[in-house]
Amino acid sequence: MTDETFFEFPCQFPIKAMGKTDIEFDLLVLEIVRRHTSAINENEVKTRPSKDGNFLSVTVMIEASSKKQLDAIYQDLHDHPLVLMTL
Repeated sequence: MTDETFFEFPCQFPIKAMGKTDIEFDLLVLEIVRRHTSAINENEVKTRPSKDGNFLSVTVMIEASSKKQLDAIYQDLHDHPLVLMTL
């Protein structure tokens, strides 16, 4: 795996995850992202239900400090059984 990236750190970076609406999915995503970053502005968290309301997307804007940090966040999200997709 290479550490090459097109980003200049630190930078603002949106983390997006999708899952079922019937759980507190937004809180789950925030909990996972908070493991890897010191501060999340609650105004920078956006949720959006799917057309039929069965799924929820959660976008958290963070101040990313490195590619390693982003990789760890995405890995933790991917590993959680309630997270269906990440972008």
